[in-house]
Amino acid sequence: MSSADERELKEQRLGPVVRRRGQMQPGTADQRLLDSSGPSDFVHQDPWRVMRIQSEFVDGFGALAEVGPAISVFGSARTREGTPEYTAGVALGRALAEAGYAVLTGGGPGAMEAANRGASEAGGVSVGLGIELPFEQGLNSYVDLGVNFRYFFVRKTCFVKYSQGFVVLPGGLGTLDELFEALTLVQTRKVTRFPIVLYGTEYWEGLLGWLRNTVAKEGKIAPGDLDLLELTDDVDEAVSLLTT
Repeated sequence: MSSADERELKEQRLGPVVRRRGQMQPGTADQRLLDSSGPSDFVHQDPWRVMRIQSEFVDGFGALAEVGPAISVFGSARTREGTPEYTAGVALGRALAEAGYAVLTGGGPGAMEAANRGASEAGGVSVGLGIELPFEQGLNSYVDLGVNFRYFFVRKTCFVKYSQGFVVLPGGLGTLDELFEALTLVQTRKVTRFPIVLYGTEYWEGLLGWLRNTVAKEGKIAPGDLDLLELTDDVDEAVSLLTT
């Protein structure tokens, strides 16, 4: 390209982005914003998704910044009222609230509802961080402060950022996901002083045995990594492990 051609080269500046030749777009940013009859496919493109992700962080951080000390309680959405697990969830939520901690859950039914119920009935701060799913029923009625997320990773960040620890009741894939996410963050020292308590010896001892006798034995994790987990069947002990 000659110097004359370079001087005549047309370009389009969209904020920090420079577009030339075939990458140029018609109109200006203001025009596209204000033209209601313009194309709408931009809402399905990655730059727009980035803005939605950013807005979720802003909304989540803004809602939770002044909640105060909090503990996250995880467990199955399929736990039924009247079962020992549900009763334990209520007791944990109540005990944490009475100890001065807000209770954070995924905001759904089952064990999450139980923990929110215990916290709310004790006059504590009951928080639900919901997630957009095709089969979820929305936030349970015991949530006093709720935030609904589109993206799992934004929600997970808020759980870790605004919790002083996790207590994990028996649960399925979602519960296991949160458990191992927290374990990984502590093991890699992305977070420090973050207790993780498994509630329900009978339910969790099989998993712990596999981690000890297979995963650690084969050198896939260090034996000391298992010390990052506490196991109990006692509500008072769980609260003590999480708050001292």
